[in-house]
Amino acid sequence: MGSDRATIFAAYAAAEDVITELNAFDYSGLSVADQLELLSRREKLRRRFPVADHALLAGLQAQGTPKDIGGKNWADVLRIRLHISSEDARRRVRHGEHLGPRTGLTGEVLPPLWEEMARAQAAGELNAEHIEVIANLLATLPLWVDLATTTRCEQSLVAGARHQTPEELRAAAKKLMDELDPDGPEPDDDEPDPKRAINTGKQRPDGTCEMSGTIDAETRAYWDAINEKWAAPGMCNPADPQPCICGTPTQEQIDNDTRTAAQRRHDAYRMVGRMMLQSGMLGALNGLPVTVIATATVTDLERRAGVALTHTGTKLPVKDLIRMAAGGAHRYLTVFDQHTSIPLYLARARRTATPGQRLALFASHLGCTRPHCTAPASRSQAHHLIPWKHGGGTDITNLTLACGPDNRAADTGGWSTTMGPDGRTHWTPPPLLDVGQPRTNQYHHPTLYPAESGDANGESDSPTS
Repeated sequence: MGSDRATIFAAYAAAEDVITELNAFDYSGLSVADQLELLSRREKLRRRFPVADHALLAGLQAQGTPKDIGGKNWADVLRIRLHISSEDARRRVRHGEHLGPRTGLTGEVLPPLWEEMARAQAAGELNAEHIEVIANLLATLPLWVDLATTTRCEQSLVAGARHQTPEELRAAAKKLMDELDPDGPEPDDDEPDPKRAINTGKQRPDGTCEMSGTIDAETRAYWDAINEKWAAPGMCNPADPQPCICGTPTQEQIDNDTRTAAQRRHDAYRMVGRMMLQSGMLGALNGLPVTVIATATVTDLERRAGVALTHTGTKLPVKDLIRMAAGGAHRYLTVFDQHTSIPLYLARARRTATPGQRLALFASHLGCTRPHCTAPASRSQAHHLIPWKHGGGTDITNLTLACGPDNRAADTGGWSTTMGPDGRTHWTPPPLLDVGQPRTNQYHHPTLYPAESGDANGESDSPTS
């Protein structure tokens, strides 16, 4: 079969015409058996499509790097170009590395790393979920399992996947692992506990969120000691006019403490965080002291209602913000009208942004300004729209926020940045990643941005036609 460009593109054009024809059919006149048969055939076709994806990705990787195209990595290139999720993009790259074609150092063609799975996928017998189940088992096999046994495990699971759902295959994989390693991995006291984790869930409308996790013995020992002091009845009680945080609480404070043990531990946890921030031991991050920095409107502050936003992306009720400030926490205020005390225009006097400029950038942009990036201001850097090396000044009008990877993408990845008339940062991608996507980031300002057709200033969020 020919593999020149004209032949390939002609074949894809014909395939697109065939798909259009298939989608236009009226299937309602077919019998139940016929419709089920066609669904099975369509599923088999869908499973075979990634084979060409692996080959295309392998070709891309052989001819260049993600940086050449303007992406941070290959998953980032696929996410932008194909408009897919980051998780899906990473999965496709991972599958391509194991199921796609390979070439040796001397140019010889090598079989895929997962040869049996690659053959089954080409035949339409495995879907992405089947592959993930088998891949997870192969990745967790003990190191003492030899190559022959690994290959037999792959062959066994692939054979089962031909007639099993992913759930059934997952149960079979677990049974196989139990047979291979019934006692689990051998404990190694020299290695950190891989089970340790603390997870913070998404915030609810009232600002609260769920926390879950597993802590190791050392961490528990520390917190048990802290809780003995600060989670005792009468300690750190926010209901007291003057909560006791040192010494011993009075008998009245103990008797009036109606909190549960879990609530007392929560209040101790909060106090430890507050004391750490007030200690000054944490230094600075991205040019700002490590503390709680929040932005709120004057109206909300005056009526003690509404929600402030911290530079880490946390939504904080204004009443809590006022209480924190009254308690002696470090406070930062950004003023846009008639500002005179904070230098925001430094031209070429210095390359890095001042704390005052970083505060202004946080209040204006809230986080990274590259489209679809969710990094908050605390994980963002001050980015020069006109690069410093090209004569750009460190002025507030030439600065915006960009997370580290996106800042580097603008520096060496072919992305360019400009400021619109209303202060919104526009990111123009390099040609190979320009698929007509929005130029501004709406994530941090979902209610403020107009539709892409254009705003009151005649500015559009879409690329110029």
